[in-house]
Amino acid sequence: MSLKHREALKEGYEVGASAPVEEMRSVDGTVKYLFRTPAHNFIEAVYIPDEDRATLCVSSQVGCKMNCKFCMTGKQGFTANLSAHQILNQIYSIPEREKLTNLVFMGMGEPFDNLDEVLKVLEILTSEYGYGWSPKRITVSSVGLKKGLERFLNESDCHLAISMHTPIPSQRRDLMPAEKAFSITEIIDILHNYDFSKQRRLSFEYIVFKGVNDSLIYAKEIVKLLRGIECRVNLIRFHAIPNV
Repeated sequence: MSLKHREALKEGYEVGASAPVEEMRSVDGTVKYLFRTPAHNFIEAVYIPDEDRATLCVSSQVGCKMNCKFCMTGKQGFTANLSAHQILNQIYSIPEREKLTNLVFMGMGEPFDNLDEVLKVLEILTSEYGYGWSPKRITVSSVGLKKGLERFLNESDCHLAISMHTPIPSQRRDLMPAEKAFSITEIIDILHNYDFSKQRRLSFEYIVFKGVNDSLIYAKEIVKLLRGIECRVNLIRFHAIPNV
């Protein structure tokens, strides 16, 4: 093969696995892996064992444009989208890869803001020519970008998690600037058009902030907002970050 063609392949394709450059292990078995991209940016993946389950949380971008006020990644700003290869590398380069039962797109980045590459990954993971995983093993989390949401629901059978964190639109705008462009009520309207009573599961992520969104009033508003949709609400403990 000519040097010209070798250089073209080198620029356009990545072959093989790239091992994490650093890892942090917790006493509960959780492992945080740090990866360096070819552009010398850094991303994280987290392996989370739990009795009969082993979940890997992967990143879809370097940084994030969404600027959610409670998220450290959002404070770093956006640098780059990850390729399908770079996302898959987080899975097949770790020693626990054979133990994995579940995968969640809840690491760095907004998956629907890099949907072309994320959908490539989902196809490879769930197709017969790829990993052959059931879509039920995979959950994609999003703030709810409207175009990406509709495309994901039409092109994938994987589970969906929507970052809600408050049912009050004005408060959600303060916490999550994406609410200004894609309101939680618009997102709910779209979700009403899909069936979540069978294989695909819908959940809403809700970080509990003490004294902010943890009263009975909020619980009642959530019930009102989600009425008529088959779903679950996941309550999440807030892990403090600087200046929040």
